[in-house]
Amino acid sequence: MAGPESKICMGCMKRIDGSDQCPHCGTDVNCVQPAPFLPLKTIVGGRYLVGLVKEHNGDGATYIGWDMVQKSAVMIREFFPDAIAERAADGKTIQVIPGCDATFDDCYQSFLELWRKLVRMRGLSALIVAYDIVEDNGTAYAVYEHFESRTLRDYLLKSRSGTLTWEQARPLFMPVLSTLGNLHASGIVHRGISPSTLLIGADGKLRISGFSIWQARTARGDLTAQLYPGYAAIEQYGFKGQQGPWTDIYAFAAVLYRALVGTTPPEATSRATNDKMIIPPDIAERTPAYVLSAMKNALEILPEDRTHSVEQLRAELSASPGTVMANTASYASQPARRERTGANTAPAGKASGKVASPRKTAAIAAGITLAVLVVIGVILAFTVFRDQFTTVDNQESTTAGSSVPDTITIPNFEGRLYSTIANNAYFNSIFTFEVTYEYSPTQTEGTIISQDIAPQENYRPAGEKTVIHLVVSEGIEKKEIPADIVGMDVTEAQKKLTELGFTRIKIVMVPGAEGDVPNTVWGVTPVPGSGAIDPSTEIILQVIEGPSETESTTAEPATSALDWLFGNRQ
Repeated sequence: MAGPESKICMGCMKRIDGSDQCPHCGTDVNCVQPAPFLPLKTIVGGRYLVGLVKEHNGDGATYIGWDMVQKSAVMIREFFPDAIAERAADGKTIQVIPGCDATFDDCYQSFLELWRKLVRMRGLSALIVAYDIVEDNGTAYAVYEHFESRTLRDYLLKSRSGTLTWEQARPLFMPVLSTLGNLHASGIVHRGISPSTLLIGADGKLRISGFSIWQARTARGDLTAQLYPGYAAIEQYGFKGQQGPWTDIYAFAAVLYRALVGTTPPEATSRATNDKMIIPPDIAERTPAYVLSAMKNALEILPEDRTHSVEQLRAELSASPGTVMANTASYASQPARRERTGANTAPAGKASGKVASPRKTAAIAAGITLAVLVVIGVILAFTVFRDQFTTVDNQESTTAGSSVPDTITIPNFEGRLYSTIANNAYFNSIFTFEVTYEYSPTQTEGTIISQDIAPQENYRPAGEKTVIHLVVSEGIEKKEIPADIVGMDVTEAQKKLTELGFTRIKIVMVPGAEGDVPNTVWGVTPVPGSGAIDPSTEIILQVIEGPSETESTTAEPATSALDWLFGNRQ
């Protein structure tokens, strides 16, 4: 294929310099997009060039793309629920199947809400970076980062053993768990955590990808459901049980099980009637008992029996003394629990009906010795060394409903998420929180800025509960880009945006057509009218070029959009 469009591969967005086949990914330059997806080189939102489709499921399709302004590869997620919508005859527009309008509208709003939240959550180390959302062709497109990566599934399959030790898994998985907690605090439940949706980059870090609306991750609904067998919790199959953060906790623990054990856990529906998920003895011997216990609690079949929060799972995976004691109690009650749920899983590290080997006997003895030392340490911590070891974390684990003591500790709430504090049973038993919301240029949305009672020990409550006034951040005050910026002189446009508080304004010169006024704003990104945005967001003004000082009198052929895109302007 001749022309400037042959300079970039539609499969990987790297330069191919006129070759018939991409030397990087092997894509043929004459390839075509399979139906019913967008034709290759379609431009959406006036900015993003569409390449080959990479993945599709119940709520849409994901393409590799090209940002014509930043001149970089991106990923483009198109909202295209194939069960209730279809591609129109023009090959681009999405049209709703008759009778499905209400469902389409609900799902469309879910898509916008999900990706708008993700755009606001940049900076989390274990999360893909979402850049933009544009509406075009009767639907919406979410644009997020493209980076060299492979799935955790591929990484494990190509590793020498196919598994990881806990020492190897911990630095990979714990940042993912922290990011998952931030997603939950923002009201996002992924519902698709799996080895296929966790990406490992060249930096060796895992990132969460594969986001879809909840309607596409629940069986027996109106959309084609995408569930990952072995990683999807039972409540996603339409069984009784509300979905929530605990749904992701099940999936996270299932992925950890796959990494440590080397096999996919049995599907939740089969475990409900015949639970055969057993930890092999050799894996149990090399894995800390508290990790096995944490996985067991997070992989309980019924939601009400399962670990319910990221904070709880993180504590169990960190083996704090309190969680060690709780896990010991959990193991002690395990046979009765298995009888009630119908599970026949042997406790982690035990093989039913087999005599323990000398090596295993020694390991058990060492474990018992360690447990005794832990118990002694806990007793000392709460008796002889009580004053030195009393912490906020100990207080937070106190059971709700206990009487208010004579003296309490006022924790330092500043910098912590208000949602976490407000849902803490211990804090609610001794404090009444009054909240004021303020914009803050430094504190992220939902973070506590200040408290009216300073952090202190031995505080004496004045009444039944202590009233604490908290100031909570609403994040940076967002501003809207005025619609009249388009068509305005670039100098005036810059001045107006600066007065509104926008601090990052970038000018990109674009070729004009006949009748265009030089030095006027032709387009703006983000698009005016798309909602209020963070003033620190980069505003890109596409400004029409003025005539060249050495303009030739000989007519030149018009410069096409693709000429401009691929840097071949004459």
